[in-house]
Amino acid sequence: MNNAVILIPSRLAATRLPKKPLLKINNISIINHVYKIAISSIVGQSYVATGDKEIFDEVTKYGGKCILTQSDHKTGTDRIFEAFQKLENNNIEYVINLQGDEPMLDIRDVNNLLEKTIEKKSKVSTLACEIESEEILSKKNIVKVTTNEKLIEGKLSTATSFVREVSKTKQNIYHHIGIYIYNVTYLKKFVQFDQTQNEKLQNLEQLRLIDNKISIDVGLAKTKPIGVDTHEDFLELKKIMEYKN
Repeated sequence: MNNAVILIPSRLAATRLPKKPLLKINNISIINHVYKIAISSIVGQSYVATGDKEIFDEVTKYGGKCILTQSDHKTGTDRIFEAFQKLENNNIEYVINLQGDEPMLDIRDVNNLLEKTIEKKSKVSTLACEIESEEILSKKNIVKVTTNEKLIEGKLSTATSFVREVSKTKQNIYHHIGIYIYNVTYLKKFVQFDQTQNEKLQNLEQLRLIDNKISIDVGLAKTKPIGVDTHEDFLELKKIMEYKN
């Protein structure tokens, strides 16, 4: 698909798990696991975007494509916008922001989301999955999204809010998966907006769009990827992935 590109923002300065992208599972770093998933998509054209030379060297040594950006971006989306500009490709209509810490992502969910995004002509889209237990509602590291309508396979619904914790189950609330597909016009708008107070308070960059009245469509993922935020997450994921092999 020539009119889309996958960009994977990555940095070393994660506070909870330093140098997370370089941690290895089955002798492959987490960032290269994600890159390998990206290039298997219907898009094909994929790059890691980083401000860290160590990550750049790790990806290129593996044979991947990487774009070196400034190191001080406020969010991953700001970073991928710089990378997008450096590509200097006027044919790109959609930019897909894949998280660099989800090495078990099912690329079929991303492919399906892209197809529905193009079909609906969404400005921005993202993924969510069913919440498996009520204890997730109070976990701040798991972002929740509420939608206008119940999510069903093959149909997008507009997000009404994104939150880190809620006290009780709400209608149409889901486990958010941090993947975004931007129509390029709205990626440009995102970086032109100032960070909002809501965004900074919750530390959720997607609230910059909601606060500026730009709708985000949500698709239902068939699988729940496992992100790596802590050392415990890494050990659990490592055990699962190494057992699969």
